[in-house]
Amino acid sequence: MRNKVLVTGASGLLGTAAIEQFLSAGWEVVGVSRRKPDLPSGRSIEFLSVDLRDEAATRAALEPLTDITHIAYTAIYEEPELVSGWSRRSQIDTNNAMLRNVVEPIVANATNFQHISILQGTKIYGVHLHPIPIPARESDARHDHENFFFDHEDYVRTMSAKHGFAYTALRPQLVTGATPGALNVLPAIGVYAAIRRELGQPFGFPGGPSFVWEAADANLVGDVMVWAAQSPQAANQAFNITNGDVFEWRNVWPALAQTLGVDAGPDVPTSLAAYIVENAAVWDRIVAKYDLRSHNLRELVGYGDQHADFAFAHGAPAGPRAFVSTIKLRQAGFTNTIDTQDAFRNSLQSLIDRKLLPPADLGH
Repeated sequence: MRNKVLVTGASGLLGTAAIEQFLSAGWEVVGVSRRKPDLPSGRSIEFLSVDLRDEAATRAALEPLTDITHIAYTAIYEEPELVSGWSRRSQIDTNNAMLRNVVEPIVANATNFQHISILQGTKIYGVHLHPIPIPARESDARHDHENFFFDHEDYVRTMSAKHGFAYTALRPQLVTGATPGALNVLPAIGVYAAIRRELGQPFGFPGGPSFVWEAADANLVGDVMVWAAQSPQAANQAFNITNGDVFEWRNVWPALAQTLGVDAGPDVPTSLAAYIVENAAVWDRIVAKYDLRSHNLRELVGYGDQHADFAFAHGAPAGPRAFVSTIKLRQAGFTNTIDTQDAFRNSLQSLIDRKLLPPADLGH
């Protein structure tokens, strides 16, 4: 019997990447999200349009899926005020309900259900609230703050013991990729670059103090999900995920400028979220000039502009001190890596190629 994976949050950054990687590995895929995913590869999948917050609608959609063997759970609900929303009870309760609404009809009706991957992140270590151990390890103490990641892991652990399936909790650092919206900072960087160029201004780094960080390319996380679905070493475990290197924003900035076809200038401390809102009319002009597909600026950027302000340490006395150990993942058998600068550039180029960002060469 072929493996068949249900990917929730299918139109999101990690959902789209998971779908692409599972398809490439020869799996059958069912995608669930409100909007149909726009796969960079152009491939098609079975798709169900469902709002996972609606328990009855989710149950009705998922109960007939009796041949699902795996779930890649990448759905997430965020509050409009992104960073402050991470600690809100309403955000936590909504995300907990969404996971239950997916898992319960599947375990009740799928006769050969084997594994679920859930997505966490370094917020599980409290990176958004206080300094964390360096490096943070999967075994570090937990429960010093409110976070639905804890609840999700407790829930799948309990359900897996009860129903006989395995789970894996994945904890990527800053996730970037070629899908618009969500928390992806790259579309926001691309929009910022295009507006700066249109206004005849250099593409200066808009953030605050220099700091070193790690990132995780969405396709690499998708590869981990395919591996975890089939690897005995991944059963009932949590894994940190990074690309395998470290980076500093100002050091990668010239390479991003080159990909985007703009001149990197001196630092320009700026709130990306405020700048993009203030220059929405300029973006509309760019869309018309280059016949872009990204008419809806908010759909393109998502929360990425707010997340960029956090990720760049804009207005902050220091950047996040967040390094995670990926030794556990390597020792369990997953050893793929990608250069972070290449990952950023590949994703931006994909956005350009799909006419979501303007061309780097203005002769075209």
